[in-house]
Amino acid sequence: MGGGGDGIAAAAPPPPAPAASGLLARQEMRRAGGFSAEEVRRDFPVLGRTVRGGKPLVYLDNASTTQKPSAVIDAVSDYYRNSNANTHRAVYALAEESTEAYESARERIARFVNAPRREEIVFVRGTTEAINLVAHSWGRANVGKGDVIVTTEYEHHSNIVPWQLLAEEKGARLEYVDVDAGSGELDLGQLERYLAGGGVKLVAFSLVSNVLGTITDAARIVRACGEAGAATLVDGAQAVPHMRVDVRALGCDFFAFSGHKMLGPTGVGVLWAKKEALESMAPFHGGGDMIREVRKSGSTWNDLPYKFEAGTPSIADVVGLGAAVDYLEGLGMDNVRRHEEELTRYALEKISAVRGIAVYGPRDASRTGGVISFNFADVHPHDVAQIVDGEGVAIRSGHHCAQILMERLDVAATNRASFYVYNTRGDVDALVRALDRVAELFKLE
Repeated sequence: MGGGGDGIAAAAPPPPAPAASGLLARQEMRRAGGFSAEEVRRDFPVLGRTVRGGKPLVYLDNASTTQKPSAVIDAVSDYYRNSNANTHRAVYALAEESTEAYESARERIARFVNAPRREEIVFVRGTTEAINLVAHSWGRANVGKGDVIVTTEYEHHSNIVPWQLLAEEKGARLEYVDVDAGSGELDLGQLERYLAGGGVKLVAFSLVSNVLGTITDAARIVRACGEAGAATLVDGAQAVPHMRVDVRALGCDFFAFSGHKMLGPTGVGVLWAKKEALESMAPFHGGGDMIREVRKSGSTWNDLPYKFEAGTPSIADVVGLGAAVDYLEGLGMDNVRRHEEELTRYALEKISAVRGIAVYGPRDASRTGGVISFNFADVHPHDVAQIVDGEGVAIRSGHHCAQILMERLDVAATNRASFYVYNTRGDVDALVRALDRVAELFKLE
């Protein structure tokens, strides 16, 4: 089982273990029914460093981006050292190796989310580009004047702004599902009323809120949308790294996630969509590799998924994402979720006891991802984050690209601590000690 022991933040972790032995250790731990966060830390070189005058790094900004294990770093480096060539374009040895590495990663990622077909996995730069692709290529063909698009108040801006632009262009209406500021839960009855009113073409929502950590009742939403004839797009950026996701069982039409939030490189992500939807959609970008034939009079498009992958892809980053999926599979996603739930439960208890603090979102760790947002009364979140950083603890402060949610919470910004597979109770204790220092400095009650 996960959770880890106390005191890990008091000393730097041992140097990273070799990749091969680390993999064997993880496989053995998985067979035993869990993993040790302290052991996992050995695979992450950056976690061995110190900051701010020699303090051990405590990294708690995983909802923004995760650190990378040696296995991912080595996979990217090995690709550039040994197999660098363009994909799908030549028959020499390096080109064949590069294409095989790229397509092998696609196969493994498809299995990871249980996609029915490998050609339904489209590589993009990240969740933001995936959503924009759907808004451009599907939205322009399927949303018209007077139609309704629905999203929620706790969405990241990347799942709001593309729909605002589409609604303005098409004369459609964008509606929002309210979030309860106290519980952090969506008013799904309101969504069902939107659907009953007719005209809803798409409902776009995040599976896990990046600010509140709320786990959305996706099954209820997808079922209701299916009955009303509305398509569904799921932002899975905060879900795929932290729990088992099965797009086939979920039943949505579009599903997007980012590599850098799940131990992979930046600049790569995935759009999964049903084959029939992708076949009906126009290309997003034009250029090399997305075409079948180009003539002066016009062009025809390549097969899926290449129709949506114009130009030279981010080959090394895709290879790195494949390595990240292998790493997470080695840990076991059920074990990842169990570890984070236990750690979040511990953190909610400890953080809530700090003088003068207010915590937002669900208080039940089974209803939330590994994310906790909080504020001190009359202390700006940036000041809190700066004081905490002085103790070597990295948290996020700001509006977290969720200004509509900030308005609902009646705050300008929050602090956010977010956890992952290498975090321990010792990390939480280090955060709480730093927050106690904030309370002491500002004489909070």
